[in-house]
Amino acid sequence: MEWLFWIGGALLLVVVETVTADLTFLMIAGGALGGGLTAFLGGPLWAQVVVFGCISTLLLFAVRPWAKRRLAATTPQMKTNVDALIGRPATTITAVDDGGGRVRLGGEEWSARLAPGAQGTGRLEAGARVTVTQIDGAVAVVAPATTPADAPGA
Repeated sequence: MEWLFWIGGALLLVVVETVTADLTFLMIAGGALGGGLTAFLGGPLWAQVVVFGCISTLLLFAVRPWAKRRLAATTPQMKTNVDALIGRPATTITAVDDGGGRVRLGGEEWSARLAPGAQGTGRLEAGARVTVTQIDGAVAVVAPATTPADAPGA
């Protein structure tokens, strides 16, 4: 009946893996399943521990690096926080120049300033379509949108 302890341990390790998502505990759980199989087949405790150690080591050093590379290659890298705002369209609420102004960006009102070297007169009037070029602290640095299609739903 000691095989039940191995299976229970493997299940516990799988639960821990769901929190960490690093594949380490999953590989050790595979070793615990090997130890449980050895116990189920009637192997002595020392054999169970040896099988557990060998399988866990093999999985950690041979399978885990391959699996992590495979997951990294298939997982899309999503932009979040400030990085997700760069390139987004916005609409000026007040006049914006290199000294400041306000824009509506994604339904929120942001402080803004004109990007250095931006095309145009150096001042954008309220209602102008702009594109966020960078975020500097809590200020959106913007440049005039090149075409009206650059700013759908701003």
